Parts: sequence; structure tokens; C-alpha cells
Amino acid sequence: MVIRTSLLGALGASAIALAACNSNPLGLRPGATSVLDFAREPSPSEAVDMALDKYNADRRYKGTLLLAKQRFASEQVYVDLFVQRATDTDPGVRAAATRALGLHGRPEHAPLLVERLTDADPAVREEAARALQRIHEPSAIDALLLAMDRTREPEAAVRVEAARALGQYPQPRVLEKLIAALADDSLSVNFATVFSLRTLTGQDFGFDRAGWQGWYNATTDYFAARSAYLYPSFQRDKRWYEYIPMVPQPSNEPSGLPVGVSPDMSQGR
Repeated sequence: MVIRTSLLGALGASAIALAACNSNPLGLRPGATSVLDFAREPSPSEAVDMALDKYNADRRYKGTLLLAKQRFASEQVYVDLFVQRATDTDPGVRAAATRALGLHGRPEHAPLLVERLTDADPAVREEAARALQRIHEPSAIDALLLAMDRTREPEAAVRVEAARALGQYPQPRVLEKLIAALADDSLSVNFATVFSLRTLTGQDFGFDRAGWQGWYNATTDYFAARSAYLYPSFQRDKRWYEYIPMVPQPSNEPSGLPVGVSPDMSQGR
């Protein structure tokens, strides 16, 4: 009886997994007939084929996103593909490609990311601001300042990412705008702003805008105590299906220095 119960339990678990495959709520391999098929992601060549599908935006989106997670996608041929897809007619594809450029791009791609900061789709703008946390390019500062301005950018999620990206630029005008952004009515933006202010100055006045402004007015060397800027990392807990053997795990990663940052800035000087 114990054996039968265990077997039924195992079969039940398999049936649930296969049912998930058939309904495909996770976007994994339609037509899967086993748990292993359910777990297996498309191969790199399949992902490329999907990303190049000019007739199906959903396949382009999924293929681009799959390639973005691969280490080898920093090779020029893939980066060129991401550049092309960043101007796709579909906003989901543009968002995926913009994320990919943040992961694999270089400072010369900053102008394209700045372009995406004014995209009609808020998800694309958010990905662009986040991508610019990983690419150091001072020419992007003006666009990031505008993206942090609540009178110009209605989406708080975009303003959050822009505020975090500005933490790598030790310039007085950046400090002034960050202090002003403490008046934003979004608490998430406030937290991001304080994160950047602490990084740039080594000071901590929390959400006290008057305290920051008083310090700024009384100080001449604003960045004497600043620390090295590290872009925020991606971290999340496992989802229920990621406890199944052979299912890919979350793409968690450590923080790091932006591409293109100078040695002096990487050491907080």
C-alpha cells in the first residue's frame, strides 16, 4: 500500500507537470510530452531562429530574451542582432533587446539606449534606464536626468532606474537633481535617490531633503568620500517549478562595475 501510494504520488506529480506543459503557462516548449521536455529550453540555434522570425513578434521576443541570458551573446554577431531588435516595431521585442544591450553592450551603444529612454512604451524606457546602469557613458547624463524628472517621466519604475544609474556620475548638477528628486511622491524613487546620493558623497541624511541641501550648500568637495558605483544585481527566489529537477534556475548574478568606467572611478576616487 505504501509503495502504491508513493507511485500514485509520483504519477500525480508527473501529470501536473505534463498538464503545465500542455497549457504552457510558462512559455516552455509547446508539445512537451515529458518532464524533461518541459524543463529543456530551446537551444542557442533555436533561439537565434526565433529571434530572426520576421513574421512572429512573440517568437522574436522569446528568442531575443533567451539569447540575452547567454554568456556568448557578447560576441559581435549577437550584439548586432540586439541593436537591430532594439528598433523593432513590437515593444516587447524592443524591451528584450534593450535589456540584452545592457547585459552585453558597450559605451558606443549608449546613444541607442538614450533613444529608448524616450520610447512610447514604458517597459522599454525602464529597460533602457536599467541598461544604462551597466554602461558608463557621461553623454547619457542629460537623458537620465530627464528620465528621473517626474514632470517629464510619468512612470515611477523608469524614474527609479534612472536615479540609480546616476549614482555613477560625480558631477554637481547630478547631485542637485538627485536632491530635488527626494520630493518625488514615489517612495521607490526616494530609496533609489538616497542610494545614489550615498554612493556619490559617502554621506547619509536619509530622506531629509533639507539635510542634504544644507550639506551641499556648506561643502566644496562633494565627492571626497564617495564609494565605487556597482550596478544593482538581479536576485530573486526560486519559483515553485524551479524546484523540479532539470528545470533552469534563476539567473541571479552579483553586482559589478559598469562597462567603460575609468580605473579611478572604479576605486571611488
